[in-house]
Amino acid sequence: MKIEKIKIKNFRLLKDSVLEMKDELSLLIGRNNSGKTSLLVLFEKFYNNDSFQYDDFSLCLREQINTINEDTNILDLTIQMILEVSYNQIDNLEHLSEFILDLDPDNNSVKILFEVTIKKDKLLPLLEPLTEPDKKIRYLKKNLHNYLKTSIYSFEDEEDLLEENRYKLIKKDIGQIRKLINFQIIHAKRNVSSSDDNKGKKILSIMTTKYFNQKNISDPNFSDINTKMIEMDETLNDEYNTEFRNFLASGKDFLNLDTLKVVSDLESNEIISNSSKVVYGDTSNHLPEHLNGLGYMNILYLLLDIEMKKENFIEEQKDINLLFIEEPEAHTHPQMQYKFIDKIKKVFKEIDNLQTLITTHSAQIVSKCDFKDIRYLLNEDNQNIKIKNFHTELKELYATEEEEFQFIEQYLTLQASELFFANKIIFIEGTTEKMLLPYYINKFDEEKIINPNYVPISSQNISILEVGANAEAFDKLVRFFDIQTLIITDIDTTLKTTNSSGTTYPAHKVDGATHTSNATIKKYFNAPDINSVDFPQWFNNLKNNALSITDTSKIKVFYQISEDSYHARSFEDAFIKVNLTELITQKDNLRGLQNKSELVETTEIYDLTERILKKKSDFAFSLLYLALSKNIEWKMPLYIKNALEWIQNDAS
Repeated sequence: MKIEKIKIKNFRLLKDSVLEMKDELSLLIGRNNSGKTSLLVLFEKFYNNDSFQYDDFSLCLREQINTINEDTNILDLTIQMILEVSYNQIDNLEHLSEFILDLDPDNNSVKILFEVTIKKDKLLPLLEPLTEPDKKIRYLKKNLHNYLKTSIYSFEDEEDLLEENRYKLIKKDIGQIRKLINFQIIHAKRNVSSSDDNKGKKILSIMTTKYFNQKNISDPNFSDINTKMIEMDETLNDEYNTEFRNFLASGKDFLNLDTLKVVSDLESNEIISNSSKVVYGDTSNHLPEHLNGLGYMNILYLLLDIEMKKENFIEEQKDINLLFIEEPEAHTHPQMQYKFIDKIKKVFKEIDNLQTLITTHSAQIVSKCDFKDIRYLLNEDNQNIKIKNFHTELKELYATEEEEFQFIEQYLTLQASELFFANKIIFIEGTTEKMLLPYYINKFDEEKIINPNYVPISSQNISILEVGANAEAFDKLVRFFDIQTLIITDIDTTLKTTNSSGTTYPAHKVDGATHTSNATIKKYFNAPDINSVDFPQWFNNLKNNALSITDTSKIKVFYQISEDSYHARSFEDAFIKVNLTELITQKDNLRGLQNKSELVETTEIYDLTERILKKKSDFAFSLLYLALSKNIEWKMPLYIKNALEWIQNDAS
């Protein structure tokens, strides 16, 4: 028995969202403000019978609530959550049978509706005196929660939710839900602290007490400590009779009591609570709990909390066990996150019928999980959150490109899990760009920061990935993410050369070139066949920077363009052109070069680059070293500047 789907309508940004649950683990990921926490909060509110507020309604519903009147259909102003639960013939249906409406043996699913509606008849009389819209809205914000009703129904078909069919809905209550589902949640805010100010709180020690009490109540065999408490009680009783004999004698005389005693009443939970603590280190040199690092404390807290939840699941023996964990990575370094996700996966396997949902911003946790478990939340222009089945939907996009799909899967796992959380992406071609682009971004930001409305590129959560000339392989992925993507690549011009051996296209400077070898450029700018009569004009437009991507505004390709009467072929070519004078001055401090004596003022930059450049990575490192240690300022090629202006100006 398991939950197949959770459908949500009109809760915050979840206006019309569907989560397909995995049998074991569902990993909820997405950019900030994509609704991950909202989904957890909604389930918790319904399960715990918590109240809903004005701001829990989606924005478009709030606008309608503000103008509510006698003609308003309250069914248009509802928050809904639908659970689709599947079962089979070997499941124990004792509790689920309360929700089964269709007795057809071939139908093995039930649907449960949780719904919040406005008690219009109670609310409208109180709104009537509020003729000013602002006052009415303020009243609704503060008081709407008092006029909301939560209901639970079992139903067969979603058409039953229509007004004319709602008589088919079968009323249920939260008690029936709790008999069926054991829901546990671990929130991101876990109150762990390494501050001295919190030393009295001893949050981990408090958790150990809770764990002990839970075990002590539920497990009659958990008795060793209790046995010792009884023995200690007897010993203390004898001691008390001796130590308090004068007090007892006076009390008996004064109050005329025959049996006045001081007896020991030790309780194991009190002993644990007041006389135990969590420490780190050996017995002679341990650190108190509050002096441990936040990462350790957070992981220990989580592991202990998960252990408590596990014991609860096993003890309660519900048909469906549901565990939500919010951002387990808080305060922990990447390696610890790797270990944590491995550990809790093992714990999960010890619990029958457990479905776990984890929200995370951790690339490390994502890389350790099966991509089939990923559910990607996409904020569609702040109107709705679409929950995408990452693996299934992406595989469909790459249906005719199986090798590219396998490459993307492996690349994301090994190199680029952070793409799941990026607000923007920059694809670059080579090592030199990878080392120098952050320098140029910082320089670009410093020049623009005097504008108070300027949003620095460095603050926009942008992932920079080195992909060679293969950015086109990521095309369907970035479209799936619906993310602004900058591709910085080389024009890679070639010259068609025909001889007795055939036709080849060797690299050639832009001036006099006839073709390009860059697959990314050819893909995005829809290059015609090289034998087509249209190709020469297309290539001429490419050199003149007169081409554009026509099917999306979120992807843009930048490559070398003519600058100061010279058209470079590569980044190194363009860099040497705009920085030649400084390079000549610094040539003794540069690495990765050969034939340094040829580094002189010249207009033949392409040939110069070919002759002097030996090892690009060493060259790039020495350029960066000079910039950071000797404050040498390297000029930015024009196409790089244009690229940074585009990725910054379209800030989201």
